[in-house]
Amino acid sequence: MFTQIFILLAGLALLYFGSSILVEGAASTAVMFAVRPVIIGLTIVSLATSAPELLVSLVAAYKGSGGISIGNILGSNVINIALVLGISAVIREVSIKRQVIMIEIPYMIFISFIFWVLCMDSKITRTDGIILIIFLIIFLVYGFLTAKDKSKGLSKQTDRPPLQLLKNAGYIILGIVMLSFGANFVVREAIVIASQMGLSQTFIGISVVALGTSLPELATSAVAAARGESDISVGNVVGSNLFNICLVMGVVGIFNPMSIDPSLHGFEFPFMIFICFVLGLMAFLKKGVNKLGGLIFILLFFIYITVSYVK
Repeated sequence: MFTQIFILLAGLALLYFGSSILVEGAASTAVMFAVRPVIIGLTIVSLATSAPELLVSLVAAYKGSGGISIGNILGSNVINIALVLGISAVIREVSIKRQVIMIEIPYMIFISFIFWVLCMDSKITRTDGIILIIFLIIFLVYGFLTAKDKSKGLSKQTDRPPLQLLKNAGYIILGIVMLSFGANFVVREAIVIASQMGLSQTFIGISVVALGTSLPELATSAVAAARGESDISVGNVVGSNLFNICLVMGVVGIFNPMSIDPSLHGFEFPFMIFICFVLGLMAFLKKGVNKLGGLIFILLFFIYITVSYVK
């Protein structure tokens, strides 16, 4: 058991550091091309920090552990809002701009609901995967069309030194390699630990694996919040949830269709929708998440894990 736990922790460490390197390379490249901070958070950083979920869910689905795959996504999306944004708001009040309140957050809620509807038959099919990828493409096109940071001005062109671009590319490649090994370690040992402790693979995916794969989002958003970069903090959370559903489950559905535990429709799916609505409501009424709102989200996280365990 101790060997499995050690390897699991080593895998989580690889996921964390691999994502950190990937985020640094991707975000640095985006900044060099004068992309709006919120779009960096919604797309580049979100894609990078969602890489652990993608690798873990793909490996789990390939190994026939659909419970870990779907549990990882449901758990990660709840953790991104309840824990990641909650801790970020406790560190420093997170302000949310009007465009994010009116467009990006509603789109996240819409996609979360569509995902639940597609899973109502308790399976993810290739058709479902294609539908999710189409919604991702729509989001990416929107991100591309609104990407340029007009505040930079046309006269201020960001330097793009070849050596810096090469360094960023190296970081991205190294990050992906570390993520690949980390994902394999995490899934393999999580399956073993779940069977030895008598826990369901779905609960392991919702809790331990989801928390592990959400560490990059937590680190990125917390640091961004502490530096007053609310755009990146919020964009990372909203974007990561969109990528987790559209990209991760879309790719899994296309390449490895799988069944879903019907019991997830009783609590986990509804709770994911609920916490998205709570974020939308806070954003609309308060134009952000204050410290009290952050504490409420953290409380909701513990409620989520507790109910998932005892039900």
